[in-house]
Amino acid sequence: MPAISPGIICLTVGYVFSQFYRAFLAVLAPVLGQELAAGPGDLALSSGLWFITFAAMQLPVGWALDHFGPRRTVAVLLGLGGGGGAALFAMAQTPMHLHLAMALLGVGCAPVLMGAYYIFAREYRPTTFGALAGLMIGVGSLGNILGAAPLVWVIETLGWRMTLWLLAGATVVVSGLIGLTLRDPARLGSDHPKGSIGDVLRLRALWFILPIFFFSYAAPMAIRGLWAAPYLDQVFGASEQTIGRATLVIGLAMILGNFLIGAATRIVGSIRRTVQIFIAVELMLMAVLVLYPSSGLAAATVLLSLIGFSGAAYALLMAHGRSFLPAHLVGRG
Repeated sequence: MPAISPGIICLTVGYVFSQFYRAFLAVLAPVLGQELAAGPGDLALSSGLWFITFAAMQLPVGWALDHFGPRRTVAVLLGLGGGGGAALFAMAQTPMHLHLAMALLGVGCAPVLMGAYYIFAREYRPTTFGALAGLMIGVGSLGNILGAAPLVWVIETLGWRMTLWLLAGATVVVSGLIGLTLRDPARLGSDHPKGSIGDVLRLRALWFILPIFFFSYAAPMAIRGLWAAPYLDQVFGASEQTIGRATLVIGLAMILGNFLIGAATRIVGSIRRTVQIFIAVELMLMAVLVLYPSSGLAAATVLLSLIGFSGAAYALLMAHGRSFLPAHLVGRG
């Protein structure tokens, strides 16, 4: 594994914040309902706006990575969007303020992971891209865990508004450290074409990869984030504490999968075959759940955890897709 620079470490911390901000709203739901009259529909819209702005920003973020580099792109957007969104959240008085804050947070978090992947693609050997990508997601996924029980403890100790102010300050500090420590890859020479999104879309190989992206990452994330809790409740009558422990195990399995994906690739000897194996296992596990949905709480938790583990193929798909991209299209690709 190549040496990791201080800039990459700061970028990884930024990705921990990105994972945290996509998951922390559920913990705040009771207090936001009491103080801001934010109902389930309001919170669902706020959460959805995070993902919508996060997704919509990917095209301009890709353009900015290719033109300005990851240092300025990530530092500016994370500082203004992430820090500003958390500050607006801390001052919120109505559900509309929450909507705006979460949309800003989505903008701020949008460039962090892609900025890291851009550097991995340009600065490191292709054989290490999958391992680095998995490591980034694995460490960053700790943000999901910090957005659960640890966040509850901090809110109970400091109050939710002070907690958000501290998060805003920490996000700005991390964005500043990224701006100070991150090193952009060398600029491409004038002999490289400028390229465009149209050039990316004309790469036929990507059209076979994109559908796999759409389903392979969405399935384990949706199962862990939306489907597991009502399934365990309605089928097994699991308590909130049991559901919390089960989803924690699923989340840890997802992190473990991302840490081990590089080793799995080395054992199999091919990124493409490793992706095929992980996705085939994921499909078989889901088929078992479909055929035997009432096989027992312990068995269901194991199956759900293994589905989360196999979802680590996402990082390898990034590595496989990157292999078709010329240097001048890496950011947009």
